[in-house]
Amino acid sequence: MQIPKRRPGKYQSCRHDQHITAARYAQLERKLAKLLAERPALIEEVRHGASMGDFSENAGYQIAKGQLRSLNEKILEIEDSLKHAEIIDCGGNTDCVKLGHTVTLENNGKTVSYQILGATESNPSKGIISHLSPLGAALIGKSVGETVVIRGEKYEIIEIK
Repeated sequence: MQIPKRRPGKYQSCRHDQHITAARYAQLERKLAKLLAERPALIEEVRHGASMGDFSENAGYQIAKGQLRSLNEKILEIEDSLKHAEIIDCGGNTDCVKLGHTVTLENNGKTVSYQILGATESNPSKGIISHLSPLGAALIGKSVGETVVIRGEKYEIIEIK
């Protein structure tokens, strides 16, 4: 099955970031397996509702059909994400900043560390930023000792792990 094509709209040009860690990939696989295990019971529920006749006034059938449709949509979305996923592998080379690296920066005498991952896994409050964010994009390809300027703030790269 394919994910349904939508009419062009506000977010049509936005592509999801396919860069994910191996742990996130495994998490998506487990979620997909769980959803696939739930599917037969919902199919049976729809089949049972359909056997009762009169679809237009059969609330149980309508609800089960909606749940099955929602489940199938989630399954297709996860399968598509897994199919197009690019696993982040920084390869241990810390000469320059790449996806998956943890970078220690100094800004106005304060030291902060950020791990640079894909947009779907970013969580700035936990120190994980996207490679598409202004700071993440500026850091990619830089090495220790270099300085990047974001919105008037200077960040010096202290360490790359």
